[in-house]
Amino acid sequence: MVYTPAPIKFGTDGWRGVIAAEFTFERVVLVAAAAAQVLAAEFGSSGREHRLIVGYDRRFMAEQFALLVAQTVQELGFEVWLSESYAPTPAFSWAAHHENALGALVLTASHNPANYLGLKVKGAFGGSVGSDVTEKIEAQLQNSLPQPQAGGSLQYFDPWPSYCQGLQAKVNVQPIREAVQQGKLRVFADVMHGAAASGLERLLGCPIDEINGDRDPLFGGASPEPLPKYVPKLLAALQTAAKAGGPELRVGLIFDGDADRIAAVDGQGNFLSSQGLIPILIYHLATQKGLQGEIVKTVSGSDLIPKLAELYGIPLTETAIGYKYIADRMLTSPVLIGGEESGGIGYGGHIPERDALLSALYVLETVVQSQQDISEQYGRLQEKVCFVSEYDRIDLPLASMDVRTALVQTLNENPLTAIAGEQVTDLLTTDGYKFRMAGGGWLLIRFSGTEPLLRLYCEAPTSSRVQTVLHWAKDWANGVTPAKPAQSSH
Repeated sequence: MVYTPAPIKFGTDGWRGVIAAEFTFERVVLVAAAAAQVLAAEFGSSGREHRLIVGYDRRFMAEQFALLVAQTVQELGFEVWLSESYAPTPAFSWAAHHENALGALVLTASHNPANYLGLKVKGAFGGSVGSDVTEKIEAQLQNSLPQPQAGGSLQYFDPWPSYCQGLQAKVNVQPIREAVQQGKLRVFADVMHGAAASGLERLLGCPIDEINGDRDPLFGGASPEPLPKYVPKLLAALQTAAKAGGPELRVGLIFDGDADRIAAVDGQGNFLSSQGLIPILIYHLATQKGLQGEIVKTVSGSDLIPKLAELYGIPLTETAIGYKYIADRMLTSPVLIGGEESGGIGYGGHIPERDALLSALYVLETVVQSQQDISEQYGRLQEKVCFVSEYDRIDLPLASMDVRTALVQTLNENPLTAIAGEQVTDLLTTDGYKFRMAGGGWLLIRFSGTEPLLRLYCEAPTSSRVQTVLHWAKDWANGVTPAKPAQSSH
């Protein structure tokens, strides 16, 4: 049998593939060369150095692939800064912007399973390049490799100091450090064997309770994604600390594989996704820090966000799902905060990039400043606007792309009019199919663009209602079958 790898195609943030199947040395050379040429064409006329940053996370062979990328780009005449160690993806975005480079090439597959690796392409502005740029990279792949050019160079650099200084300048770190050292605050961090390892200790300048800080390219047999099912050690640690009692405040922080997504755990061991963190951060930035700018949310963001925007008189913009849409807004408008339900949160006063370590510092800052647990803060915000909700999401594998086609056809031709016993009052099709229900809450149905996968998102007044709606939607989807081919009349 001859194996044919999938075509090289960029997704919402970079190109990813299974190591040794799609993601090979030969293909990485081609993509690196194409990306470097396109970055030079896009950003080379703005007075920037002919410089590219190359970085990597802690995945299997990430540093070997990074060295190959650096050598490939050097041979094309670029000045290459290759990281001397792993670091968060946002650190390399920061370096691209801060070091006047054309951009950065980062070897990471983010929160994907362990058998994946990928290449993220960052622009000179310090964030992910848009689809217009990645389409040019894909088009460049159709050409033969360019001839080597003279004048290239390769040097190693440490990405951590400049990045940490940039984050520390945005947060009052000293009260956090003092609270930890005095036993008034206990910080737990599950870095999921990824690139956030050592990050909070570097930023705070004191030890914390770091979990899964060792390098494990298999990620303990799980995916490095900030979801409750992947962080049992952290949940148990917080629950054990809560039972032991003590006067200290406690907070748990979760970082994905390349430290651009975040979630949290409260002092009692309860999980908070970014649906709960974003409202807390809006309150902290707008009221405790007095910062300004609009809020950017995606269509899957909590209804609490627009209610807080109205309460505080902050403009709100809603986008399709994908951080690139938030970053685009940051490049054209003053933004206070932009975030997505999957854990990517960024800030207009920073680079246009989701940054989990900066989010973590802001969370710690508000805990110390308010002297309240994060769940207490979240509950108080719900009370302020008289809105209480729960949220969950499930990903449903489909039998084939034919099933996906049948579901899309059904939703377009016969959209749902009732969901789990409640009438549908509104349908939004900005990104997928978002149905609002008469009893409050919504169901969002979206499809993966690259695989037979259905994503179901729900926010409703109670947890039981959320689960009822999600199970109803799952049963509905499983009941839709592809049309059978027409039978021949012979």
